[in-house]
Amino acid sequence: MADLLPPEVITDILSRLPVHSLIRFRCTCKSWRSLIDSTHFILLHLRTSLSSHSHSTLVLRRDSELYQVNLGTLDRAIELNHPLMCYSNSIKVLGSCNGLLCLCNVAEDIALWNPNIRKHRLLPYLPAERRERDTTLFAARVYGFGYDSFGEDYKLVRISYFVDLHSRTFYSHVKLYSLRVDSWKSLPNMPYGLCCARTMGVFVGGALHWVVTRKLEPDQPDLIVAFDLRLESFSEVPLPETGNVNGNFEMDVSLLGGCLCMVEHRGSTRIDVWVMEEYGSVDSWCKLFSLTEHHNLRSLKSVKPLAYSGDGDRVLMEHDHKKLCWYSLKDKVVSEAKIPGMPHLIEATVYVGTLVPPTLLIKSDGGAKQKHGDDKGRRRRYLLWQF
Repeated sequence: MADLLPPEVITDILSRLPVHSLIRFRCTCKSWRSLIDSTHFILLHLRTSLSSHSHSTLVLRRDSELYQVNLGTLDRAIELNHPLMCYSNSIKVLGSCNGLLCLCNVAEDIALWNPNIRKHRLLPYLPAERRERDTTLFAARVYGFGYDSFGEDYKLVRISYFVDLHSRTFYSHVKLYSLRVDSWKSLPNMPYGLCCARTMGVFVGGALHWVVTRKLEPDQPDLIVAFDLRLESFSEVPLPETGNVNGNFEMDVSLLGGCLCMVEHRGSTRIDVWVMEEYGSVDSWCKLFSLTEHHNLRSLKSVKPLAYSGDGDRVLMEHDHKKLCWYSLKDKVVSEAKIPGMPHLIEATVYVGTLVPPTLLIKSDGGAKQKHGDDKGRRRRYLLWQF
């Protein structure tokens, strides 16, 4: 029956299927295998998945374990066998873009990994920066992972943040990894202080976003800073008019429905959730909903919006790194999202299922030895870290 269809029709049909189906169909015939493995089809399937908001998956992290859940059905959580050694410690999910997850362990090993096709790439090892003065305190290290569409390159940013206890000043070291050249380089320091070390860079509009401040003073408001992956420079994101002149609230950022999302923590009584419907336009900020102590959440310590339901009437949220909840935009009520086999004490990340390999941009095999990594060297670094 498939032979009766024009090749372009077959390609269009296959490009709309989930990855697990395409992997099975590779065994159907040589022509289908060649088609599905081609770079053209991989990019077509990626564009189709992103434009239709389909094939979205939820990754849940508990310590060193990762679980996968279909975001459309929220059925049973399935444990994933990730590629990093954990040394009985937890790992971090540094970001997600185009079906690639960026992972890091306690020894600072970093991998780009597509769990759907079970392929990964270890990044070149980058030593940690040292303190410049005796009065300097290492405060935090954050990452951000995204795609530079202009340069057709996946990039990872690492920001190491230090505070001088004597002068109450701060400085940072910024490093940038490019998959196209498979190497790190140094960038000018970020002229801001990090406010939230738990939140990794949120990729929206070709830029990575963090919450920062200009000065280390109690009355300084939080800001959102963007790192443009094309220009490789920082800039401030315009904030909505919240009605609070003094900016007396804590802030966090996330990705929701392809839009930049800002979460305002106004003490222990209220959380406001905003979305920037048109990236870069201050007039497009819209308050999506508010959470108060009347929503039976026990605490309003931490809320991270993740995704909309299929009908768009509800928002899935991670609450206090312990459970998932639905917020009904119509009824304004909160209900727990129960998933069979879901772990407690979780951290959630949304990614789209694609065929994109972590080596798609690498044109030569010169770094093939680094692809699998040096296990002895990584074990040695871990022992030094333990000491």
